[in-house]
Amino acid sequence: MWPFGRKGPSGFSASSTAEEVTQGIDGTGLTAIVTGASSGIGTDTARVLALHGVHVVMGVRDTAAGRKVQEAIMKEVPTAKVDVMELDLSSMASVRKFASDFHSSGLPLNILINNAGIMAAPFMLSQDNIEMQFATNHVGHFLLTNLLLETMKSTAHESKKEGRIVCVSSEAHRRPYPEGIRFDKINDKPGYAAWSAYGQSKLANVLHAKELNRRLKEEGVDITANSLHPGVIATNLLRHHSFLNGIFTSIGKFLVKNTQQGAATTCYVALHPAVKGVGGEYFSDSNIADPTSQAKDVELAKKLWEFSMSLTG
Repeated sequence: MWPFGRKGPSGFSASSTAEEVTQGIDGTGLTAIVTGASSGIGTDTARVLALHGVHVVMGVRDTAAGRKVQEAIMKEVPTAKVDVMELDLSSMASVRKFASDFHSSGLPLNILINNAGIMAAPFMLSQDNIEMQFATNHVGHFLLTNLLLETMKSTAHESKKEGRIVCVSSEAHRRPYPEGIRFDKINDKPGYAAWSAYGQSKLANVLHAKELNRRLKEEGVDITANSLHPGVIATNLLRHHSFLNGIFTSIGKFLVKNTQQGAATTCYVALHPAVKGVGGEYFSDSNIADPTSQAKDVELAKKLWEFSMSLTG
């Protein structure tokens, strides 16, 4: 049980669950993509959206695990609409194929939840020769969002319903960078620090949402983009750190959020009517929070955008 139950302006707190923050909301007619939905908070995000009538497309690397989640959701909600599609965010080819297959399905797209991620992984390069955490946590989602944006725009226009893009970040974006932020140095193996690299990828999530929202607003499109911190949760993200993973597995349930609480802020930002028209913000515990000064740096956000565009072609 999460011990901090103090409610914020939204009426919810760190102990609120995804079902509690979406109580009474009807998502019938909406279609959402949730990346990384085969485990952790992604699974509960998909389940709760489906519970509210949203047609959920699970973008997962492991389709067998994804189908098990799909079956579990269908067992709980027989009327649910849940699809499983293969998506490896560390591979631009996989991201492009996913987007192409989704376009071929003819489905609309109201909500895009960029949830998947890896944490503090040892140094390795993706298929596209990009540091793996940055490739998976940011670049893959950046490319996916851009490839799906036209579908979201047409859906928002035709349905007269606001589109929402949700980027799951973390408090790791608050890590100090005394040498300054240099996204163009992500592939430098000498001096590589896994946690710093993770923090930089999570900072990129916040900056991506902020710059994307600025561009959408400038274009006059009825789509918002926000980022969020789901909370400290005992999930398999710590699989690269056996000692920490062991601690979380044994005593984590007494110290951190469970997955139902961890998925709450994502579901709140994706569905709650109180978030209508709100964009470019950073949420925590289902309330608007204040990110770091770096995460609010407009020029840094623009530089990241241009750098990401150069990486994705």
